[in-house]
Amino acid sequence: MSFPLLTATAALPALGAIATAAVPATKRTAAKWLALLVSIATLALAVVVLVRFDPGGDRYQLTESHAWIADFGVRYELGVDGIGVALIALTALLIPFIILAGWHDADPVETGSKRWRPTQGFFALILVVEAMVILSFEATDVFLFYIFFEAMLIPLYFLIGGFGDRAHEHGEKAAATQRSYAAVKFLLYNLAGGLVMLAAVIGLYVVAGNFSLTEIAEARANGSLEMSTSTERWLFLGFFLAFAVKAPMWPLHTWLPNAMQESTAPVAVLITAVVDKVGTFAMLRFCLQLFPEASKWATPVIMVLAVISIIYGALLAVGQRDIKRLIAYASISHFGFIIMGIFAMTSQGQSGATLYMVNHGISTAALLLVAGFLISRRGSRLIADYGGVQKVAPVLAGTFLIGGLATLSLPGLAPFVSEFLVLVGTFTRYPVIGVIATFGIVLAALYTLVLYQRTMTGPLRPELAKMPDLRVREIAVAAPLIVLLVFLGVYPKPVTDIVNPAVKQTMSDVQQKDPQPEVEAAK
Repeated sequence: MSFPLLTATAALPALGAIATAAVPATKRTAAKWLALLVSIATLALAVVVLVRFDPGGDRYQLTESHAWIADFGVRYELGVDGIGVALIALTALLIPFIILAGWHDADPVETGSKRWRPTQGFFALILVVEAMVILSFEATDVFLFYIFFEAMLIPLYFLIGGFGDRAHEHGEKAAATQRSYAAVKFLLYNLAGGLVMLAAVIGLYVVAGNFSLTEIAEARANGSLEMSTSTERWLFLGFFLAFAVKAPMWPLHTWLPNAMQESTAPVAVLITAVVDKVGTFAMLRFCLQLFPEASKWATPVIMVLAVISIIYGALLAVGQRDIKRLIAYASISHFGFIIMGIFAMTSQGQSGATLYMVNHGISTAALLLVAGFLISRRGSRLIADYGGVQKVAPVLAGTFLIGGLATLSLPGLAPFVSEFLVLVGTFTRYPVIGVIATFGIVLAALYTLVLYQRTMTGPLRPELAKMPDLRVREIAVAAPLIVLLVFLGVYPKPVTDIVNPAVKQTMSDVQQKDPQPEVEAAK
């Protein structure tokens, strides 16, 4: 029996979370180092998964399958395709930076109520989320996927509500109220979507008789499993609604700005750069594979909603006064590009969308973590409280600028390639949608450059005169992310070589081919 590599990749952070939580309360530093070492070991396993995956081989590789709840056809069934491998690598890559950036975010604080922030719990919860996200990318049993898709909400609820941002202009009491509101809103939105999905999962079992993604998809492809048009459409909508909430897509997005605003910067990165990718990944894996005809039926409406997300998110980002809310609305705009690429039903669009998931994770992590370092120095999230920072902290300002330029998809940085592919893939089938979406790029340049101008340039505010530049630990967080942004910006081939075969198989699932360019006959 071969080594269960996929199980090990998810089990390691789960076991690490238990060990971290068990560290005595007086050994906070030991808990931090343990969590960091576990995350690095998980990254090493993810690299092994990446190396062992053969892009030219079977669709699902490193598979594991064991009976679990036999009476209901539920199996512990894992497998990865190129898209799943890329996102597992992204998750495992970002978690060490998230832990390192949040090194002091859960240290005890003295407040009027003498509130204690349990350091061990903070880092243990991050590792729990990592384990559940990785299992979500690996699960090929629909019921197993649903369990982890929903279970990850619990540790995230506590990370938002119990370990929120300390920077609040109205004091600790108001901050606690806002954190509680953001955590409950996050939970209710995602639980509501999950309950709708649960009904669809049950409906799928009634129709198919099992929960195996591979078996159901194969039966659908060879015609041995038929669904009525109405049944397929209702099941598709049940799945898609849950994924659109998680993604998040307009108009189901409103939980994200609150959650990111009230979270610490590392937890905000965990939400938008890691967890939200489960939603867009699941659209590719489950919606298109299980419900190909319904996916094509819903595509025109989804494309409209996606382009609304792009423009709406960018417009609201322009008007924000809070740094983290601005980044949150920018992410909503970016997720609109990802969803648009998925449902453009072209190989360029879907390759671009998958690459966008990876690149957005890296670029958002770079920008948001550096923004977190800035906020921790000033104690305020408000843009108006900054100005002239580049005069006293040039390294911080420089890394912030590169993260911002990546966010606006500057050529030479990683997101440009993915955004270009998404737009090319969309133009070939939906030219009007593609034209409208390009305005999102213009707005991205506006909100990013205005943010940089107002915070980093101009006269130095007197209260910022003694602001320190990035420290060694903070440089260790920012520098590798910037290197990756540049590397993937000029050489995205390592990622595209992995994801393109999976994209071709997904295109085959929905029986779509790329439109051929029209060539006028010679006169």
